[in-house]
Amino acid sequence: MATARAMLERRRSTRVKTRIPVKVFSPHSVNPIHAAEVLAISRTGALLRAPFAPEAGSRIEIRHGISEERREFRVVQVFAAKAGGHFDIGVEMLYPGRNFWGVDFADDETASLVADSG
Repeated sequence: MATARAMLERRRSTRVKTRIPVKVFSPHSVNPIHAAEVLAISRTGALLRAPFAPEAGSRIEIRHGISEERREFRVVQVFAAKAGGHFDIGVEMLYPGRNFWGVDFADDETASLVADSG
């Protein structure tokens, strides 16, 4: 199992805690469409809470509850069920879009400053 330090070093962008309603489309689930909520985001992934537990490694599609934009994700981790039967799910965006979440990340600004000064 990866250490916390290794996981932090591997992280590609900062995380932002937020609450965003989403719809999750999972073709391998009995009910293929689930209402869920994003709890934290990064430019390339998210932590979401959903009423089902997809298999790690499976692909799901997430529709942003505000912009209605859709993006495909890979499930990287599923945590044990919380009270109420909801699961926290770590996902990674397969084809990252810099602004899928509608948030400006601090490391985006740093990257711009480095590019502008070079």
